Amino acid sequence: MTKGTAKVALLTIHGMGEQPRDYADDLQRALQQHMGADYGKVDLHSVYYQHLLKPNEQDVWRRVHERAKVRYDQLRKFILFGFADAAGLENRKEDDDSVYEQAQTEIARALLAIHASHGAATPVVLLAHSLGCQVMSSFIYDGQKRAGGGLVSAGIWKPGRLGDSLTPAQRTFLQCGSVRAFVTTGCNIPVFVAAHQRMHVKPITKPNPGFSWLNLYDPDDALGWPLQPLDGGYETLVEDRAINAGQSLLDFMTKSWNPLSHTAYWTDDDVIHPLAEKIRGQV
Repeated sequence: MTKGTAKVALLTIHGMGEQPRDYADDLQRALQQHMGADYGKVDLHSVYYQHLLKPNEQDVWRRVHERAKVRYDQLRKFILFGFADAAGLENRKEDDDSVYEQAQTEIARALLAIHASHGAATPVVLLAHSLGCQVMSSFIYDGQKRAGGGLVSAGIWKPGRLGDSLTPAQRTFLQCGSVRAFVTTGCNIPVFVAAHQRMHVKPITKPNPGFSWLNLYDPDDALGWPLQPLDGGYETLVEDRAINAGQSLLDFMTKSWNPLSHTAYWTDDDVIHPLAEKIRGQV
């Protein structure tokens, strides 16, 4: 899309597990089919951070298969890549150039590209899945803490890191001042906050008066959670909506959880329809 033609930017961030760089292609096709000509007003940017984690995960997977016998390959691979992603992002995240900081740098690059192409007033819709919900929420939270004069100990907003090199306009944009909607699917933020004392659980604050957060989760997805039951303001900040993500894929299988129920969100009508409405509200 040429500079200045888009009226809204859609920024996606993937979830846990072995993700390809073109992870958003199916979403793009489904959204384009649903929105028709209106999709021409959308500039899609995709954040990719799995390359920071995949090489070591692939090495562990290879060595296990060379030296041991295991069963349930697909489930094991989903668990290994998925939970190793989460552990890798949190491990020593305060270090300079940590995986946590590098993932935030990928988000920053995407937002800076939107800012450069379309300007500071461009409304942005965020779509995050699974672990990506935690990654994006942490990015916004850290940016808001820095904007409020707080000391940030990890990521791009730590003193001396990328945040210090930004112009005031870029900094405001990266702190999500133009984000109008945050749509999360299969969100597992509760896994990251459950062990903390209740008074320490705090969500992001609204970056602007027009901001909304819609959380879509499938009750059959053990990795997708509602957020309103959390303390600290989630109950008023977030709208939870239970959906049936990819149910047609699961009708022939057991009703209990399996990885398909966690990976079927972005091509499901129950996600595409409300996402399209959030976008249309900005064009």
